[in-house]
Amino acid sequence: MKRFSFLPILLIPVLLFSCTRNISRATGSEPQTAAVFNASTMSTDILYHVNAYRKKKGLASLSSLEVANQQAALHSKNMALKKTAFSHNGFEQRIAIISKTEGTMRAAAENVACGQLSAKEVVEGWINSPGHRKNIEGNYTLTGIGVYRDSKGVVFFTQLFMRK
Repeated sequence: MKRFSFLPILLIPVLLFSCTRNISRATGSEPQTAAVFNASTMSTDILYHVNAYRKKKGLASLSSLEVANQQAALHSKNMALKKTAFSHNGFEQRIAIISKTEGTMRAAAENVACGQLSAKEVVEGWINSPGHRKNIEGNYTLTGIGVYRDSKGVVFFTQLFMRK
């Protein structure tokens, strides 16, 4: 099921998409504010905030999966470079690639967003959107996160959620 929502944060337009499909590691310490954009740090910070939220809800932390991080990063990059639409296009293929390496995923979902946002702001936006929150709170154990900033400073975010 794909969902679309538009969420203004600090008067900056932000686009969020959520996708869930049923298909037959790091939690880190408190994120640091960085003056320079760093995709790896931002991905780690997103995982920190998502897992902090899950912990408050009594849910297990998600573990980062490298192949899923790679797929999420590639999707964010392709959206930023306009090689694909801002959407869930290719979601099934991303999960198929991950499943080839890691084994069949029994369930998977995806959240995407874009805007001039910090890791904390994008996670807060997802939490404030019912479809995205459902994915964050879902019965998943694994995640992949990718971010990419375009030439105008707009950051594209992809988070995959999976369960074997």
